[in-house]
Amino acid sequence: MDTKETYKNKVEAELELAQAKLAEFQARSKSAMADAHIAYNEQASELEKMFDNTKVKLKELSEASDGAWEQLKDGVENAWNTLSTAVRDTTNKFKD
Repeated sequence: MDTKETYKNKVEAELELAQAKLAEFQARSKSAMADAHIAYNEQASELEKMFDNTKVKLKELSEASDGAWEQLKDGVENAWNTLSTAVRDTTNKFKD
């Protein structure tokens, strides 16, 4: 085999290895995107529950009598603080 043919075979083999690595990278990328999508959906579901909980607390407060609403105020504030912190943390987590 001449030098040209040997060199060509070497480059073709290296291209095949690069192709295999690219395919592996693409598969890992798809897997990572799927994992991120799952994590995003799980987090969105948790935020939705917190949002609903805050709405329920706010509704209870709005329906409470003038004397009783003060007792419910802390529950609304706690629910809101939990929700707003979770939204901020989730936004930062998925920002990249």
